[in-house]
Amino acid sequence: MLQLQVSGMDCGHCVRAVSGAVQAVPGTESVSVDLASGTVRIEGAPDLAAVRAAIEDEGYKVTG
Repeated sequence: MLQLQVSGMDCGHCVRAVSGAVQAVPGTESVSVDLASGTVRIEGAPDLAAVRAAIEDEGYKVTG
């Protein structure tokens, strides 16, 4: 499992955008986004660089 801190998310659209982007990365089994804490939990074995790029391509910043 990967857990990342993502900044810039502030609504349901943000959650859907990040979830969809991460889910599209090969090796991702499931994605859980907690808007209140800004955390994204990813189950599976996706490439970390690809996950970070997918989130950043949606306009959000991976901070941890």
